[in-house]
Order: sequence, then C-alpha cells, then structure tokens
Amino acid sequence: MSILDVVKCEVSGTELVSKFPSDKIRLGSQLVVYPGQTAIFVKGGKFYDEFGSGTYSIKTENIPLLDKVVNLPFGGDSPFQAEVWFVNQISLLDCKWGTQTPLQIEDPKYDVIVPIRAYGQYGFRIEKPRTFLEKLVGNMSSFAVDKVVSYFRGIILSKLTTIVYDKLKEEGLSVLNINSQVEALSEYAKECLKDVFMRYGIGIEMFNIISITVKEDDPSFLNLKDAKDAAAEIKIMGEKNYRLSRSFDVLDAAAENESGGAMNAALGLGAGVGIGGAVGTMAAKTFSNSLASDDVPPPLPKATVYYLGINGKSVGPMDFDTVCQKYSVNEINADTLVWKKGLKSWIKISDMEDFKHLFENECPPPLPSL
Repeated sequence: MSILDVVKCEVSGTELVSKFPSDKIRLGSQLVVYPGQTAIFVKGGKFYDEFGSGTYSIKTENIPLLDKVVNLPFGGDSPFQAEVWFVNQISLLDCKWGTQTPLQIEDPKYDVIVPIRAYGQYGFRIEKPRTFLEKLVGNMSSFAVDKVVSYFRGIILSKLTTIVYDKLKEEGLSVLNINSQVEALSEYAKECLKDVFMRYGIGIEMFNIISITVKEDDPSFLNLKDAKDAAAEIKIMGEKNYRLSRSFDVLDAAAENESGGAMNAALGLGAGVGIGGAVGTMAAKTFSNSLASDDVPPPLPKATVYYLGINGKSVGPMDFDTVCQKYSVNEINADTLVWKKGLKSWIKISDMEDFKHLFENECPPPLPSL
C-alpha cells in the first residue's frame, strides 16, 4: 500500500466503525478526527493511543504508547505499520424495536396471563470506544448501526416481559391500566437496560415504548375483565353480600334448568295440595337464613391453566382436560413444551408431574416366554 500523509475517515451516519484502509503511516502525517469521532491506534490486536476530535501531527510525542512498541526514530519520517480505527460516537435516536409474537404477561393484580404486543424506539451512543471494539467489532473492518439494532432487539424483548411485570407489580396495577403507564414504563425499561448496553460500551440515550396493545377479543383478556368486574362488585357490595348475590344467581340458573329444578318441583307440588304459600314462605326463609350465615361455602379454587408451545407459538390458556384431549388426538407429544404459573421456564410436558401419567407405560411389556 502507498504511504499516506493524511489519515482521516468520513464515516457515514449508518457506520459506527471504520478501519483506515492503509496500515503504513509516516511520522509527520496529519491525523484528522472529525467531531463525534474517536481514532484509536491498534497494533498486533492491541489498543494503544487514542485521539478525540481535532487535527494532529503524528509524532513520537503524541503516540507514546505505540512508540514504546514500534521504537520510532526521534524526528525521523520513516513509515511504520499500525492500524487506525475510527469510531463514530454521534447519538443515533431512531432505532426501532417491536414484538413479533405476543409477550405473555401475568397480570400481577388478578393473576391472569395476557398476551400483549408492544413497539417503540430507542437511541444510543458509543461511550466507550475501546470496549465496543473489543466486545462487538473484533477484526471486522466496518460495523453498521443495523448490526447493533439487530443484536439488541433480542435482548430488549427477552427482558421486556419481566420489566413490564415488575413495574406493574411495584405500582399495584393491572394490565388493563398499562397504557396509562407507558411513560413510566419507558423510563423504568431504560434504567433496567442501561447496564446491559454498557457492557458493550454503549450508552442508552433514550428508550420509548410507543404503544402496548392487547386484543380485546382474546379469551385471556376477557377473563381479565371479568376478574376486574368481580373485584369491583366485591369492593362495592362487600364480600358477604357478593357471595349472597352469587348464590341467588346460582339458584336462578338452577330454576331455569329443567334438569336441576328440584326446588321448583317441590314448590309446585305444594301448590297443588293447597299449601304452596306456606311452603314458599318457609323455603324462602330457610334459604335466606342459610345463605346469610357464615356457613356458606367459599368459592371453588381456581383451576390451573396451562400454555403449550405448538409450532413455535404459545397456545392457551387451557385447562387440564383440554391438554389431555390434545394428547389423545396426537396434537401434542412427550416433547411438547408446557408452562403454568409458578414455573420459571418452559419444560417438556412429559417432565411435568401433572401429565406424567399420560406417558407412563406407553409401550407394552415384552411377551412372556412360552
């Protein structure tokens, strides 16, 4: 390569790192570092002298670290070999991120798992050029913005589920209120992600969640709304009155069901022999006293819900019987991934205690010898 007297690099807005095309540099050459750049001398894979924006005459006095290695002749103009890397340190503020598949967020207030989608943008700046070169660039002669965006998109999405859940739990909020917390969530996400970015010499300038959406016809979202409505009724009526109201709803449903109308049949029989009024009064009093007492049984416990990983997608929620049915018709197998509340990660369904019985003795034992 020819020996150049001016060492500079006009980095485009999409390039973060560019390596100067020649490694033969003459003492006395001019080093031009544009605003928003840092130039670093590299030899043998090690970093030496570093220059911020400005124009410099390359001489032994201003490259003392490299001089110790190369042993440059004082005052000479002989060429020496070294690489010069230019790092672009301007702020890049239009980096997009978004969820390709819904995030499964457990509502911390109502314990219902809801799929949400989100998208936004962030800005970053290379704050530690040497760290960035060591951790991400390596020996690549250039490094574009889209490589950073692609790499950190996965990191952002992998941590966003925990970030959203923790913030909602901290504030005592439901997923139903999530859009009113977009600004607070954005700041919280920035704080949670800044250390991860800084490991690679990158500082987050901003992090914005532009929108969070939930499909309103999704069964999980409808379950969440029902849970919220029930909680509001309990708050207004009081738990005892709410239980009483729900008990009457059950009785009304039973009365309308011909197969379950035992009380109606008894009242009808009483009316047929001229004592319907007395029986009706006694029945009403008996039911009223029974339901108003503290002996009313508590509501049934919530059924466990499961999510299955089918064709790379989360399918659910579904109950125990539905999962068993899918296995019986060969829609899932022993390697299908499953998740329920309380698990830290997805596991094979054959490893979950709830469904081990499905996979026991799948093959018949050997025939006895005759």
